[in-house]
Amino acid sequence: MSVYRNMKQFDIPIIYRSPLITAIKNKRKQEDKMKKDFTPTLLDFGPIQIYLARHFGFCYGVENAIEIAFKTIEENPGKRIYLLSEMIHNPQVNADLKSRGVMFLQDTYGNPLIPFEEITKDDVVIIPAFGTTLAIEEKLNSIGIATEKYNTTCPFVEKVWNRSEQIAKKDYTVVVHGKPTHEETRATFSHAAKHTPTVVVNDMQDAIALSKYIAGKKKQADFYIEFNGKYSEGFNVENDLQRIGVVNQTTMLASDTQAIADFLKEVIRLKYSLNITSIAERFADTKDTLCYATNDNQSAVYGLLQTDADFAVVVGGYNSSNTSHLVELCEEKLSTYFINSKENIISEKEILHYNFHNKTEVVTSDFIPAKRPVKVLITSGASCPDAMVEDVIEKLISFFKLDVSTKDLIQSSFQ
Repeated sequence: MSVYRNMKQFDIPIIYRSPLITAIKNKRKQEDKMKKDFTPTLLDFGPIQIYLARHFGFCYGVENAIEIAFKTIEENPGKRIYLLSEMIHNPQVNADLKSRGVMFLQDTYGNPLIPFEEITKDDVVIIPAFGTTLAIEEKLNSIGIATEKYNTTCPFVEKVWNRSEQIAKKDYTVVVHGKPTHEETRATFSHAAKHTPTVVVNDMQDAIALSKYIAGKKKQADFYIEFNGKYSEGFNVENDLQRIGVVNQTTMLASDTQAIADFLKEVIRLKYSLNITSIAERFADTKDTLCYATNDNQSAVYGLLQTDADFAVVVGGYNSSNTSHLVELCEEKLSTYFINSKENIISEKEILHYNFHNKTEVVTSDFIPAKRPVKVLITSGASCPDAMVEDVIEKLISFFKLDVSTKDLIQSSFQ
């Protein structure tokens, strides 16, 4: 992690900043420079106690993307500016870009919204933080668009691509742990498949299914049906599952990626009767593809959940993969409300929240218990502005007669 501790500071619009969250993060950073303390920050207002995760909110890749996008708008007055798709999975940020005249070429699943035929070489096209496929890059380049000029692809996503290329040169097949329809997985699959046979597994269930073909326990012909749409062109089941390496969509649960890698490693070991020293002949070490921010935010939630609380609130875009995994972790321990803004908190009696399992919004009544003090855990996804988290805190505490104000807390505890 040390290589990332002194990463550059980005110029982010003030509307996304929060005086409260900035003060808290700065204080915690001073006290924990090595990022080893994952205990939450307590905001004690008396009748309500807010526990904030040690790490949450904008990551390096998101801040980089936002800075590039807003600078692109400033530097290209009068030009048509397109975003290939949602730059990040946050509805407010994407709405802000649209309000400034940015047009989206595709939806989050890659379905066209504006035909590529309408683009000219004089237009600007911003590549989102998730990256894009080689086919789309080539299509834009053929129009005369310099895709590298306004490319906000997260460097940690590019790191996965580079690692895939490295193991491809050593004749390993790439297994991508990711959601097949997610922009980042589609991009990673494309870059890996250029160099080597590639297959996508969504979860452990997919990994178990794949293992049966590795071990020769299922007919090879069935692979093409079971993994339809998840393997690269020309994939040969007999030859291409003999040597593999697992990389990931950077926003998946790190523990899930590791579990899948460990499982498939053991399958390979047993298949070829390998020992620890010889396993590298058939299984590539790719642990270094896990994203630092995904790791930090998930570790912070584990730390957060050590606190005995009444409920948790997770703030972020409903289609945000990394946010949904934070929700998943919280749900294992206590009532959890996945919201995308303070507006979801309808009143002290009702909250409108998202069930990402069945992709529906539901209203829960009496979500704030009558007991005092009420203890609330709060975190947010990597594409959620800190200002939104502060708004949620302010909305929650507005239902109580407080012992101290937010301003008082900043001055007394975080200066």
